Amino acid sequence: MSALPAPARRPYRGAPMEGRLARWYARQTRRLRPEFAAEARDIAAQLAPGARVLEVAPGPGYLAVELAKLGAFEIFGLDVSHSFVRIARDYAAKSGVKVEFRQGDAAAMPFGPDVFDFIISRAAFKNFGDPGGAIAEMRRVLRPGGQALIRDMRGDASNAALDAAVSAMRLGPFATILNRFIFRQLRRRAYTSNALLRMAAASPFGGAEVHENDLGFDAVLRKPPPAQTDGPR
Repeated sequence: MSALPAPARRPYRGAPMEGRLARWYARQTRRLRPEFAAEARDIAAQLAPGARVLEVAPGPGYLAVELAKLGAFEIFGLDVSHSFVRIARDYAAKSGVKVEFRQGDAAAMPFGPDVFDFIISRAAFKNFGDPGGAIAEMRRVLRPGGQALIRDMRGDASNAALDAAVSAMRLGPFATILNRFIFRQLRRRAYTSNALLRMAAASPFGGAEVHENDLGFDAVLRKPPPAQTDGPR
């Protein structure tokens, strides 16, 4: 008797962000657009004119669109959710900017090697079905000398840090209670800085630089620039 095929790997953890749930999430995070604009300015300050940027798991596309407003960059977004891709495309069109949003798996990106100068993944890494594969893919699609930034919640963030983050969203009473519950559920599948460092060390990057804050961490992963060769003597 032949062996049964292995079950297909899910590209995400948790509930699929499709349909009504995706639209609800887009409405909830819309109020954070000033935050996305400030984050986009910080990222743009690191980029050269014409830089090609990929956001992995952009959701409704708020950060990618804000980046597209700031300079002569080529902005791409890759999300596993069909609904988010449609929402993000609509939002970019209404905002009058060009961003190419594609549907796909972070661990099997539909891009060739050495394509992007900068990659950002914000508040999404904990949801990847194959986080190690996603890190490997980031390195593959980065150009030599490029950099990836993983920004996410810490698995060891305190309740006080989670509550402060929800309070900063200035929600109504019911939405505040709901989001506190959601944050606690998300923390259960989030990674600690040490876990991320171990994954990075085992990846083709060979390591990462991690900076913590009360709620989360920034992990910077760099692809070495091309080797310098001596000219004729």
